[in-house]
Amino acid sequence: MGVSSPFIERLNDSVLVADGGMGTLLHEKGISFGTSFDLLCLDNEELVKSIHCDYISAGIDVLETNSFGANAIRLKNYNAEDKTELVNRQAARIARAARDEMGRELFVAGAIGPTGRRAIQIDHPMYDEMFDAFRRQVEGLLEGGVDLFILETFSDVKELKIAIEVIRSISKLPIVAQATFSFDGLTNLGHSPAEAVAMLEECQVEMIGANCSVGPQPLIDVIHEMSQCTDRPLAAMPNAGLPRYIEGRYLYYTSPEYFAASAVEFIKHGVRLIGGCCGTTPEHIKKLVEVVRAGGVFKEKTTFQPLYAVSVPEEKPSHAPIGETSFRNKLGKELVISVEVDPPRGSNPQKILKGARYLAELGVDAINVADSPMGRARMGALAAAVMIFQATGKETILHLTCRDQNMMGLQSSLLGGNALGIRNILAVTGDPPSGDYPNVTAVYDVDAIGLLQIIKSLNSGRGITGAKIGYPTDILAGAAINLTSDDDSTEIERLIKKIDSGAQYFMTQPIFDVDTLKRFQDKTASMELTLVMGVLPLHSLRHALFLNNEVPGIDIPDSIIARIEKAGKKAHEAGIEIATEISEAGREHVAGLYYMPSFGRYETIGAVLKQIGLTTTP
Repeated sequence: MGVSSPFIERLNDSVLVADGGMGTLLHEKGISFGTSFDLLCLDNEELVKSIHCDYISAGIDVLETNSFGANAIRLKNYNAEDKTELVNRQAARIARAARDEMGRELFVAGAIGPTGRRAIQIDHPMYDEMFDAFRRQVEGLLEGGVDLFILETFSDVKELKIAIEVIRSISKLPIVAQATFSFDGLTNLGHSPAEAVAMLEECQVEMIGANCSVGPQPLIDVIHEMSQCTDRPLAAMPNAGLPRYIEGRYLYYTSPEYFAASAVEFIKHGVRLIGGCCGTTPEHIKKLVEVVRAGGVFKEKTTFQPLYAVSVPEEKPSHAPIGETSFRNKLGKELVISVEVDPPRGSNPQKILKGARYLAELGVDAINVADSPMGRARMGALAAAVMIFQATGKETILHLTCRDQNMMGLQSSLLGGNALGIRNILAVTGDPPSGDYPNVTAVYDVDAIGLLQIIKSLNSGRGITGAKIGYPTDILAGAAINLTSDDDSTEIERLIKKIDSGAQYFMTQPIFDVDTLKRFQDKTASMELTLVMGVLPLHSLRHALFLNNEVPGIDIPDSIIARIEKAGKKAHEAGIEIATEISEAGREHVAGLYYMPSFGRYETIGAVLKQIGLTTTP
């Protein structure tokens, strides 16, 4: 470890609070995502300083410089690599000026992010380029007068180690080294928190931690695993949940109160530096400071339960599926049952095929195949849908998002899927990318309404340009609908546009209060909607809190959360009971039930279907 410093001495006595997101606030103030936020240190110093001052007013102990992407490799994208040292020097000076202006004693941390190079490109020549890019950034920050370094949002631990090596070659200042993890608790290269810690233990760093990509609940799992493998103090800086893409903007909905409450669990697991990342604001950090300063954060909690515990039935039922019935022919005439599966992160489909066979033997009518949900890279949904169809003979409902393909690509996928027997499409705009790759961008040539129009055109025998394509496609087009939207008028307006664009059925977000469904149906009674109601079985209090506070579009009543909390260790059973009750109460009002098993818990759906008598399996 490095030599002692005032920062380390403070860590020994107390938990320190860092600031929150910079890019989110810059974007809110009108700065485009296509702009280099780092170059604003030269072009709009006062704007950057004003945000620093807002965070200082919130009561922070550590202020990060606006230099996350200010390395020569990233700045080259803006023809500004020759300004690397200048940008970083100025970033540090602006942060120090804000500290002086506010009259607060706090630490200025030099923020350093990844270069954006893909890990597979890191060979010897790339190593030299990365080393030099980080060296120039570090030298600039040192000239500006930083007190420590915070390395953050690294999805490749090897690249993180290069940055550490650079700092240690020219400085003895403290280093906080943070990797970023996806919702499955792994880095983009598949490293677990324990593996990341093992790789970083070899380095001379004062703190190890995790930031970005996910909200508080999933990051608690990561920190918990880290705490089992190291005695070093830990750092945690989660996002404010998942963003929603609305009218060209990424909006975060996790409240400051909920975000701050996570501090208790983080500190319990050894976190001594806590802050925020994407989507967090001075309000989030102010609440965080209040919780940390209030004390009592070391009180004993209940036994730790990972949010992402997975249980898949070891043996499939031996009963044969019901006779093949077309989802389209049954929809609107009899109650249909569909269940969602997520394609794997890797190339091995055996787990989802096993789950699909189990669902087919339960007698479900269709299997929904999600398209990289939550903006995380997975096996292509079309490929997964075809494999499921071939392995089970069961119809699939392919979720097709507008995030990853332009209009031409969407048309190609629709034509290919139609030829391969994938005739049911759920058109969705898609969650924005969430950090699997440093430079990933969303396409969004069209949204769900535009995609429905493409499907309608293909079904009429014409492509997106109006040119004839020969034989028309035969696609049953569906769309998603959010019954808990804060803005009913906008949701209904989009609903009408989706109907006009060709939507023939609608699948809802998870419903936890059937009265919500009835109220929405009353408002849309004249539309004669074909609704398939979403049902998501809860399996723990953490799961319920995560969904309610960090996932846009899901609203769980306090009574349901209280019921799950009261169930304690039997929360999973309570979740099945609640899902069963919702299914029973809602089945008379909808055309179908759409189940979303969390983390591959297909047996949970089996339990619900058995209780309501909608499975062929005894």
